[in-house]
Amino acid sequence: MKSTFLMMSFILTTSLATWAQDTITYPTAEWDKAKAILMHTPGVELFDGVIHPYAGLFEYYFDVDKAAEEHRGYIAALEKNGIEVYTVQELLNQVPIEKLRQYAMETLTYDITNIEGVSEIESESYREYVIGEMSRGDLIRCILLRPTVTLYRTDTNTGVEAVYSHQPLMNLYFTRDQSITTPRGHIISQMNSSQRAFETEIILLCYEQLGVKPILTITGEGRLEGGDYLRGDDISYIGCGMRTNLEAIQQIMDADAFGHNTIAVVNDHKWWQMQMHLDTYFNIIDKDLCTLVESRYYAKEGDPEWVTVDLYTRKEGEKNYTLTHKDIPFVEFLKKQGFTIIPIKLEDELHYANNYLTIAPRHIMAVGNQSIELQEAFAKHGVTVEWIPLETLIKGYGAAHCMTQVIKAELSK
Repeated sequence: MKSTFLMMSFILTTSLATWAQDTITYPTAEWDKAKAILMHTPGVELFDGVIHPYAGLFEYYFDVDKAAEEHRGYIAALEKNGIEVYTVQELLNQVPIEKLRQYAMETLTYDITNIEGVSEIESESYREYVIGEMSRGDLIRCILLRPTVTLYRTDTNTGVEAVYSHQPLMNLYFTRDQSITTPRGHIISQMNSSQRAFETEIILLCYEQLGVKPILTITGEGRLEGGDYLRGDDISYIGCGMRTNLEAIQQIMDADAFGHNTIAVVNDHKWWQMQMHLDTYFNIIDKDLCTLVESRYYAKEGDPEWVTVDLYTRKEGEKNYTLTHKDIPFVEFLKKQGFTIIPIKLEDELHYANNYLTIAPRHIMAVGNQSIELQEAFAKHGVTVEWIPLETLIKGYGAAHCMTQVIKAELSK
């Protein structure tokens, strides 16, 4: 459920980061030159996730400090390419402190169900006092950790003791997922996993600080995660499977929010964490070049890895889409779209080779230490690759594409 705080109308605050919304050029294709990206360097909120990786939706344990160091290195590499990187921490630091206090009131919980002699009013008053004393840094920690203090009565010391727990936003560094950026603007996701639900609220705060109002928020039974969305040449590719459903896709079409005249709904019938999103097995380098993992590339009809496309189209100037084709084999469809496909071998896929970020035509940021064969394939097709050391971060089930949200671009000719 969305918090009452976030149901309030957007107040476009004045800050150095604020844009005039009508001057923003949103990306229309994956290969548009990236100009601004939203990212989050992981911090204290990550720890609870790595101490039980599977429960945290991660693949392996990994070191929080090393992860943060790698992430800062990735940001530096993007900035060297002239890309402006906005971080969640930076934007939260610009939120008026009273608004942070109001938000922290919804994230800090005092559970008094096990204690007698303390009323809800008394508990609420004490919580207001504590939050009222918090520094900006502690307010942000409170928001990211979402702590609960479960109170018990004791006859010693202060008269109460507590068990502390958190609902931390451990996956927040995957800023691809909480929204998608279409040629029309930002669409706020509704995450498939309940433990990730509150991440969208943080991203809403960030967009507010940038002076940007999202054009749509997915509601009801709709589920959308940004890793399932890729922009093509007047076509949106949207994965439908483990993390995104048709209800969300329909909401976007009904709101005319895709900004493309063709919508390719990519139906994934194999629900596997390693390929949870479309961008884990398919990605786009340029208008005529893409990658696809071998298990999908060579799959035959009836295989779990078999991928099909349902095609929704409309004429220029129309609002409504019509389902015109069903169950088109994905590889066949991509070739008809004019793509040359580079197959990604399993050894490279397991090292997140497909989850690269395209920052300009035939220019990508990718996880380092891939096979010589893949390096040669990229070179053969004239792809500039910046190999980024992300050995720690990829243990969270994501890589260069998952950790970024391109929010501003220079359109390709």
